[in-house]
Amino acid sequence: MKKISLEELQKESRTESYPEQYRYICGLIEQQRITPVKSSPRNGKKPALHTSYWLAEEKPDYGEELEELQFRTVPAIRTDYYLNHPEVYREERKWVRLLNRFFLEQGEAGSRNLPYVSLNERSFRIWGREKFLQREQGRKILAHCGVGLEVLRVYRTTEPLAYYSRTRRVPQTILILENKDTFYTMRRWLMGEGSGMAAFGNKAGGLDFADKAPAKAGRAVETGADEPDRAGGAGEAAQARNTGEPPFHRIFGSEISTVIYGAGKGILRSSQDFRFCVEPHINHPENEILYFGDLDYEGIGIYERLAALFSTGEEMAGRAGRHEIKPFIQAYEKMMDKARGYGKDFLPDMSGNQNRNLSGLFFRYFSHDTKEAMIQLLEAGKYIPQEIVAITDF
Repeated sequence: MKKISLEELQKESRTESYPEQYRYICGLIEQQRITPVKSSPRNGKKPALHTSYWLAEEKPDYGEELEELQFRTVPAIRTDYYLNHPEVYREERKWVRLLNRFFLEQGEAGSRNLPYVSLNERSFRIWGREKFLQREQGRKILAHCGVGLEVLRVYRTTEPLAYYSRTRRVPQTILILENKDTFYTMRRWLMGEGSGMAAFGNKAGGLDFADKAPAKAGRAVETGADEPDRAGGAGEAAQARNTGEPPFHRIFGSEISTVIYGAGKGILRSSQDFRFCVEPHINHPENEILYFGDLDYEGIGIYERLAALFSTGEEMAGRAGRHEIKPFIQAYEKMMDKARGYGKDFLPDMSGNQNRNLSGLFFRYFSHDTKEAMIQLLEAGKYIPQEIVAITDF
């Protein structure tokens, strides 16, 4: 409220007669257009008046806005909030009317038949501002209108997933990798670039732990020998020559068709619109999905959050049904085997700011002994980076 002086009110009365000025000012008080500032002094006349007054603001007329909300707004937009806060509607009216126009253009079908487009594309289509939903007040407008993002049929354009598929046959096994180095290494292996490396890694002395504990799984594939391996494949190299398929498609005994670079926590953002980031064969509902990352609280936490996201099967997450994501057990066991060979003192210390709140889902897939060894390692403040395994280990 704004103050006005007695002198200004007397001028407004347009009379020199004090009794008439007094009656004019008392009339304004009765109409609640002004209120005396009780702490202000009196003017010393009879009858006395305060020398300062609060000037009441005139209540705005929202008749036009209320009529528009009640009779010219599509049912897809809920008007409850604006009817209770017409002053907010007056401020946001321009943006709401553009949203209303968009829904009107869709006709009776509403937005149900709209194709999915990116968040910024839909934002520009409705409001003429590509960042309106992402950085400006678009989310607030939608909340006031009771409209969810799913109604607009949009997907978020997270950083594109980097992946390599050896084959597009389905169903297949997908392996999500936390770190870039391991992704490149496993991609090279699936592309057949491991030829000659496995034998070198198993025979070379010194740093490679394969010397101390040769891998049991997939050895026939590693060396190219025409003999059965533990995973049940007989004569992989001979089969490769007959079919044209590269022999290097097993990693730690498991047949892997696609590797995905998860970029640490980046995979959590990408998973929200998984089917828009990958080709259909990767999103097939019958695929098996494995995860492999660092053996520390952060890496395990990424797996547990990702597994929770994929287990919901929510339509808005853009996935073809629910998926159970499992840890790549053989890879983690290989990490532990190699770490034992190096010794605990050789392993790096874990950073102290990692979130240690785990659900325990990760450990359920491992044997009791392996689980206990992992927990002891973590509690000792050590961790095993994913890069402990190399192409000579597969």
